Amino acid sequence: MRGTILVLSALLLAIAACSTTNPGTPSPAGGTASTNTSSETGSNVPGPGVPKVPSPIDITRFKQNPCNALNTNQVAGLLGSGVSGKSDLQAPAGPSCAWDSPDVSQAGIAVIFTGADQLGLTSVYAAKGKQYQFFQPLTAIDGFPIVAYGVNDERTTRGRCAVALGVSDTQVVDIHVSQSEGNIGKKDPCEAAHDIASQMLGNLRGAN
Repeated sequence: MRGTILVLSALLLAIAACSTTNPGTPSPAGGTASTNTSSETGSNVPGPGVPKVPSPIDITRFKQNPCNALNTNQVAGLLGSGVSGKSDLQAPAGPSCAWDSPDVSQAGIAVIFTGADQLGLTSVYAAKGKQYQFFQPLTAIDGFPIVAYGVNDERTTRGRCAVALGVSDTQVVDIHVSQSEGNIGKKDPCEAAHDIASQMLGNLRGAN
C-alpha cells in the first residue's frame, strides 16, 4: 500500500503548503484550489462558468468513514481481492482514504472529502491555468459535474489522474487514480477515475 499512500501524503503536504497563500489567491485544498475570500461563499457559488450541482448530496457520514465511499466488491473489482483502505480523518485537505494493490505495482485509488472552504468546484475552476495547467471537464455523471485537473498532465507519463466531483455547490469529492506500470499509456487514467467516480456516486446517493 505504500505507493499510493506516499503519493497521497505528498499531495496532502502540497495542499497544506499551498493553503497558506494570501486571501483571494487560488490555492489547492483537498486536491482542489480554494479562493479564501468569504464573499465568494454562499450565494456566490457556483462562480461564473462553473457548472451547478442539480441535486446536492449530504456527505457528512462519509467524512466520518471515508473508506465507505467504495464497498468491498467494488474495491476488489478495481484492485483485486483483499485490498483494505487506509483512512486519515485528520488529513489537511479533509478526511481521506487510500487503497493500494499489494500485487500490482503502483496501482491505487485515493479519495478525499473536501469542502472546508465551502467553494466546491468554484475553487477548482479558479485555479485553471494557474496552479492547474492540466484542466479538462469530463462528461457529467447523472448531472453531477466532474473535472480532471493537475499541476501537470501525468496521464501518459506516470499513469495518474485526479478528478473533482461536485456533490453540491460548496463540496467536492476528489478521486485520485494511479495506474499499474503495465497499464500506463494503454488507458486514460482520467477515464478510469471517471468510472470510479460513477461507482462512488451511487454509494453517496444511496446513503442519502
